[in-house]
Amino acid sequence: MPDFFDDVDQLDEKDRLSGDQKIPFREFFRRVFVYLKPEWPRFTCAALLLLINVGLDILLPLIASRMTDHLTGGRLDLTYLIAISLAYFAVSLVNNGFLYLESMLLQKAGQQIIYNLRVDVFSHIEEMSRNQFSEMPVGALVTRVTSYTQSMSDLFTNVIVSVIKNFLTVFGVYVIMFFINVRLALIMLVPVTLIFVSSLIFSKYVGGAFRRERKKISELNTFLNETLSGMRIIQIFNREEKKRSEFDEKNTGLRRARAGVIRGFALYRPFVTFVYVLTIALIFWFGVALGLSPGSILAFYLYTGRFFRPVEQLADQLNNIQRAKSASERLFNLMDVKPQIVDKKDAIELDHVEGRIEFKNVWFAYEGEHWILKDVSFTIEPGQTCAFVGATGAGKTTILGLIVRNYEIQKGQILIDGVDIARIKVKSLRRLVGQMLQDVFLFSGTIKSNLTLHDDSIPDSEIARACRYVGADGFIEKLDKGYDEPVIERGENFSQGQRQLLSFARTVLHRPQVLILDEATANIDTETESLIQASLEKMRSIGTMLVVAHRLSTIQHADQIIVLQDGSVIEHGTHQSLLSNRGYYWKLYQMQFEEFDRDDPLAAEEG
Repeated sequence: MPDFFDDVDQLDEKDRLSGDQKIPFREFFRRVFVYLKPEWPRFTCAALLLLINVGLDILLPLIASRMTDHLTGGRLDLTYLIAISLAYFAVSLVNNGFLYLESMLLQKAGQQIIYNLRVDVFSHIEEMSRNQFSEMPVGALVTRVTSYTQSMSDLFTNVIVSVIKNFLTVFGVYVIMFFINVRLALIMLVPVTLIFVSSLIFSKYVGGAFRRERKKISELNTFLNETLSGMRIIQIFNREEKKRSEFDEKNTGLRRARAGVIRGFALYRPFVTFVYVLTIALIFWFGVALGLSPGSILAFYLYTGRFFRPVEQLADQLNNIQRAKSASERLFNLMDVKPQIVDKKDAIELDHVEGRIEFKNVWFAYEGEHWILKDVSFTIEPGQTCAFVGATGAGKTTILGLIVRNYEIQKGQILIDGVDIARIKVKSLRRLVGQMLQDVFLFSGTIKSNLTLHDDSIPDSEIARACRYVGADGFIEKLDKGYDEPVIERGENFSQGQRQLLSFARTVLHRPQVLILDEATANIDTETESLIQASLEKMRSIGTMLVVAHRLSTIQHADQIIVLQDGSVIEHGTHQSLLSNRGYYWKLYQMQFEEFDRDDPLAAEEG
């Protein structure tokens, strides 16, 4: 991937994430050229074909003028007429043949460029941290990878070539006009200047209008992505009317932004047409006044069409250039955002760990000095099961995220087997740590593809063994297609408990040496919980296990329990030792016991 970070350190990250940071044209061209360079041979061939195409296109009106002068000369030579007609046909045929070859070369080059650009953008997104994803909505990212790269595709395959071709055509046509009649060509300078100045004014106006439109499109896509993902909640709480109102507001904003673009074209195109008609009238008037032959007047008329057609097309080309420029700014803004989690130059690869985890005076904040963890220190020995408890916001999940470097700490050290995790390659670290979260994500596909994550090297026997290990085989074997059962978006065709069991099987299948469970037993039924608890007992033999659980009854057998409050460790020990201290953990346990009594009067009565 091209590295442009050194040139953009001074840019504001929020502006880059929003896509609002403007890029100077010189810098824009430099970045685009990086992608153009590998396709230079194709572009060179296309350029040569383009020159031939423009030359042949300019030649056709001259042939037509010769034919007209012969027809109006009073003496007809049939052989001459047939020869000149065949010449006109041959030039047109060859011209279209070159046009086809030129188009194919450009399309192949353009599609390869966009392929490379999409790969770079997607790869860069994969390297971004959790914190950065929270600052950029998914809808905005999707828009940049799809719509914006398509706009740049049009730039490479159509717009740039059309602009060059039109400029060459305008220049060539004007040279021929001077060749036919100097005085009439000089008269043509008046409408030419008028069109040129109006085009510059139009370009400046439409550039701002397109930037506003792009921003509104991104906002609308972001809103749609979020709304469609949360449609179940919207319907549960009858918020359809509210969301419809919000959609109308964003849709109206996009319509108004688009209307600004349309207003510009609505003024520009009729003006160009008016100047064109006026120029035709001037040609016939001055052509006759200057005593030009009918063929010469016809040639001027035809060349005027070839002259104004590129100018008229310039409006659409400016449209696409501004669209691509705006799209590329948002793409390159995204690629300018430095990933917050990167490997150091001397980072090491680990193939195996014993599983000793140590926090030394760790301080962490998502933003500024709003500390989530404050001087946290603890040690987990290899093979131990350590549970983290505390109120919401105490920092439990944050600790688990720091161990796999989802975020970087501001102070202190986190060590695995005595090695600072900042010195371990991120991919190596995450390969050794298996994570099971409360919100299980399943991809569209099959059960098998979700378990293997499309790693075809994993045999079916290993998949079945992992599922048996965690107890997921029970429901999978009852399905019509077993491990080939389709999984719809986010696994909505499975229950929460089934998705959690699949998550367990997926983790075990990839053979981690440290296990992380973040509320993995929450929101599931009692029967499934018993399966998961049995699986957890087996999984304790895999390696060190770190658990966050809301229900304290699920962590009673942990080797140690660390109690957090407001980002600090206030207690630690075994379940029994913490209860005997009658401190904060004891209060949490008593509160849950009382809740259990209220929820189950029969159990309370039996107690």
